[in-house]
Amino acid sequence: MMRLRYIAACVICIFFHCSLPPKSDNKSTTVPAPVFREITNEKGIHFNQEPGVDGSYFMPESLGSGCALFDYDNDGRLDIFLINGGWHNNNQNRPPVKNRLYHQNADGTFTDVTDRSGLAGSGYGMGVAIGDIDNDGFPDVYITNYGPDALYHNNGDGTFTDITKKAGIDNPDWGSSAAFLDYDRDGYLDLFVANYVAFDPQVTCMDKAGRQDYCGPKGFAGVPDKLYHNNGNGSFTDVSQQSGIGKAAGKGLGIFVFDQNHDGYPDIYVANDGEANFLWINQKNGTFQDQAGALGCAVNAAGQPEASMGVMGADVDNNQQMDLFMTHLRDEKNTFYRNDGASGFQDESWAVALAGPSLPFTGFGTGFFDFDNDGDLDVAVVNGRVTRGPLLVNKQKPSYWDYYAEPNFLFENDGTAHFKLVSDKAGSFASTVENSRALAFGDIDNDGRIDLLVTNEGGPARLYRNDTNHQNHWLLIRAFDPKLHRDAIGAEITVVSNGKKLLRLVQPAYSYLSSNDMRAHFGLGKASAVQEIDIRWPDGSLQKFPGVQADQVITVNKQEK
Repeated sequence: MMRLRYIAACVICIFFHCSLPPKSDNKSTTVPAPVFREITNEKGIHFNQEPGVDGSYFMPESLGSGCALFDYDNDGRLDIFLINGGWHNNNQNRPPVKNRLYHQNADGTFTDVTDRSGLAGSGYGMGVAIGDIDNDGFPDVYITNYGPDALYHNNGDGTFTDITKKAGIDNPDWGSSAAFLDYDRDGYLDLFVANYVAFDPQVTCMDKAGRQDYCGPKGFAGVPDKLYHNNGNGSFTDVSQQSGIGKAAGKGLGIFVFDQNHDGYPDIYVANDGEANFLWINQKNGTFQDQAGALGCAVNAAGQPEASMGVMGADVDNNQQMDLFMTHLRDEKNTFYRNDGASGFQDESWAVALAGPSLPFTGFGTGFFDFDNDGDLDVAVVNGRVTRGPLLVNKQKPSYWDYYAEPNFLFENDGTAHFKLVSDKAGSFASTVENSRALAFGDIDNDGRIDLLVTNEGGPARLYRNDTNHQNHWLLIRAFDPKLHRDAIGAEITVVSNGKKLLRLVQPAYSYLSSNDMRAHFGLGKASAVQEIDIRWPDGSLQKFPGVQADQVITVNKQEK
């Protein structure tokens, strides 16, 4: 039977580009508890985020830097890009701090190729977005900074060129998260950038004990976000004002792009820190309207805005609607908004059991993912304070950032969109107590298990391999548009397996300051195949594809009519 299954999978490869797993030896195995094991050093990754601490409590020091998992050279393996901080004030004359690009080798190790790549950067780094802006088949890189952002074109030979000025990008504000999307469906990826606050370094803030500490956002004005239209010739036009987005000031930290009203045009959700969130509904004429208040996802159930940081959306309850989840400051709960469709969102954080455990902690990077491939979406959260708190690490001589350090969370979905904190089963991902910020999700080794990449404020980046040992099946799908020569960002993929419909979105921009694996991952439980694959492409067209055997990585190509 196993040989027949393997042959069938090979036949499917006539229609799909796919890679097959090794043939099973049919030996039964014991299924231990799930675990994430850190493999950072053994894989050759050596990175320590440098916030440039100089005693001035410069606010950007406390926000951290992002990361990306993407395949910059199209070899089928995810590479790693880590954003760094920078020097400021009296440290500005020191040698520049570098962002780092790590290429994944065929043996699964990584090589630092930063100097050759041209991605070292020169700003005080914050976030990163990935997308192919000119449809040449190679993903380009946008970096947000405290200060002017930067856009890098992928030359296709392992190098990148800074084209910021040439492309017409001019965002001098404090940029945070960014996302590529095709808001007007012309086939070229546009760019949305969330901006944070108009920070004044001369302002001094104190903690409850009367000691100087990092300022929060309340004492500074919010800044309008940016929307850039891709002109199709390598340049962009700032359409923030005419689109309506630039007319509203916010304090944006997280972004999630999805089609809330199913009209075929992407909408934009912005997590604002301490203020009402935005949900920009695309009017299909180049303009957007903020409908977060009307749709119930601007504030929490008590009518209060929260310190929104990380954000992610997914169809958690399998009703074909994208639910939302956001991380917040300590003494605020993390918030889950269930999407009921036309009636909007409901804050059901307590009902799904994601609220209580988060109250003493400050969450940043987060995401829905099926860590054990049982067919339902689980949640990971990385935590770390922005002001001092109780020391949670056992050290004789605590370091500067130890007073901000907190443990990370893993929540398991019981199959009914109700969650249980299972950090005790998460291995070193949850047992290591640091001041974590960014969290990126992706299948590093193409084994069907989603791995985790974490950045820490003033500390090391950490790569955690998903070593969950189970007998559940999976499918990893890349949605590709051959006409555009790139990943179909914005595509909605639904697989039908044993009568159950599982929906995933192709959109790497979520979590916090991060870009994630563009491929859609499906845990299938005990189902060894899917009966059908349905894709609604970014241009609004819907195509159905035949079913495939499970446990493989496939590329589904858009078919031209």
